Amino acid sequence: MKICALLLLTVVGLSVQTKVKTKGTDCSQIRRTSPTAASGVYWIQPPGVRIPFQVYCEMLAGGGWTVFQRRTGSTLSFSRNWAAYRMGFGQPGKDQWLGLERVYSLTRTPGTRWVLKVDLWDHEGGTAYARYSDFRLADEQQAYRLTVGSFQGNAGNAIKGGYAGIDQNGSRFSTMDRDNDSCNPCLYDDIAQYHCARDKQDGWWFSRCDSTSLNGEWHPKGENVLRSSGLHWKTWKISYSVSASRMMIKSL
Repeated sequence: MKICALLLLTVVGLSVQTKVKTKGTDCSQIRRTSPTAASGVYWIQPPGVRIPFQVYCEMLAGGGWTVFQRRTGSTLSFSRNWAAYRMGFGQPGKDQWLGLERVYSLTRTPGTRWVLKVDLWDHEGGTAYARYSDFRLADEQQAYRLTVGSFQGNAGNAIKGGYAGIDQNGSRFSTMDRDNDSCNPCLYDDIAQYHCARDKQDGWWFSRCDSTSLNGEWHPKGENVLRSSGLHWKTWKISYSVSASRMMIKSL
């Protein structure tokens, strides 16, 4: 009886999946076909992806952005392993990591160029942004290697690094259980660090353990300064964990 019930639920689940009505291949395509579409949660299905998935589409002026990272507080822990960062966690429209495999499935589309935009908020009401051309991720065999092109914005070019040797462009993704950084070791204040993601308890494209990471432990105002963990964009705020962050991409 239990086996029959399980089979029935599986069949029903597959039936529901096949009836999902997708709005487009990504938020940019939805914006192009429906210029008045509102910001919100949509079903998308990138080329070559078998099962549609939900994303939050930011449709404000200049919109069509697919949000893949959002941090606003401590409710959702980003201290996760490789499997979680690969598949994603959280909810679209709330704090979330969409998943490396899903972001890769978007950016692998041949002949399509992608732009990355990073929005930052501090604890005092200030905001800043960084925008990169030619964003893409490699596949899992290459540990979702990050590629970005030219920079513009007022947050500073933290991905390319605040000083020589810290460039995260071309870096592979690391998590607590998978070390892909370039520290062997890195020395900070005479302290040797061998595993950035384990030391900081987050997942990111670390080249070395400094410059930027937006997936660390969230710290409230008054406890956000001089933290080695945190949400860092060090070309904007040095030794400072920001209040909120958002990472999103759109196709051109």
